[in-house]
Amino acid sequence: MKNLIVFGFLILSSSIFAQNEEVKTSAEPVSPEVVIRATIDAMFTGMRNGDSSMVANVFHKDLRLMSSYTTKKGESKIHVGSLIEFTTAVGTPHDAIWDERISNVVIQKDDNLAQVWMDYSFYLDDKFSHCGANSFQLVNSKDGWKIISITDTRRSTDCAE
Repeated sequence: MKNLIVFGFLILSSSIFAQNEEVKTSAEPVSPEVVIRATIDAMFTGMRNGDSSMVANVFHKDLRLMSSYTTKKGESKIHVGSLIEFTTAVGTPHDAIWDERISNVVIQKDDNLAQVWMDYSFYLDDKFSHCGANSFQLVNSKDGWKIISITDTRRSTDCAE
């Protein structure tokens, strides 16, 4: 009887093990680049939806935000923003949808660090506002890929629009 119980246990164990192996081999691994892109896309979706929680969720707590632009007088300026300022702006009801359309996305990754460069055109609803380039830096933390820095350029001339 003891041998029958051991034999039954072995059959059951091998069946469970085989099922687990099928699950492991049938699921394709997701590349870090896909997860990095999904993180960035979540931020832009959150902006379009006015969802400050969705936006805040992709940011590292020590996020740095900077924008480079040229004034009407031709002076080069840098604006330094903050996580609170940005998420508050996104979450505050506004009349128009903030729609930042990105293109030419280039992702580079090494170990826990990634940088992503992209062109963008910013629209309020369907009305073009400005364009430029975004430079994102992300870190792979215990909570997944988080954006630690965004630096962008902003201009209303020499745009593809």
